[in-house]
Amino acid sequence: MLLDNKRPTLVVGLGCQRDCSAGALLELIERSLESHNLRLKDISALASIDLKSREPGLLELANQLDLPLSFFNAEQLAAYEPQLSHRSQIAYDHTGCYGIAESSALALASQSGTAELLIPRQKSSQVTFALAIARPIR
Repeated sequence: MLLDNKRPTLVVGLGCQRDCSAGALLELIERSLESHNLRLKDISALASIDLKSREPGLLELANQLDLPLSFFNAEQLAAYEPQLSHRSQIAYDHTGCYGIAESSALALASQSGTAELLIPRQKSSQVTFALAIARPIR
């Protein structure tokens, strides 16, 4: 999925526990964005690992926010390991990659330009969040 490349693209990466609610996901997203003077309307898309492709809370959130939701496999996400601010052994043991939120945000943002983390991994009891920015391709 290519995103609009006329302005910087902001992509949310999400990890979550099984059966996490859309409300729990949204709460961490809003809190994290607010602390960086950003709003939901600044977000271009959501991303996560393919193991979460049927997670009701993620699907509901994407629908609620009317945002595209992309999924990547562990091999695709592993390519972003050098850019991670945090490496979780627990995430690796369950998924095969060291960071779902940061890696998935970077993977999707990199499709629109040079990607970097704007907000590194944030965590609540059920959710991990990261925000990547892609500078426009000129």
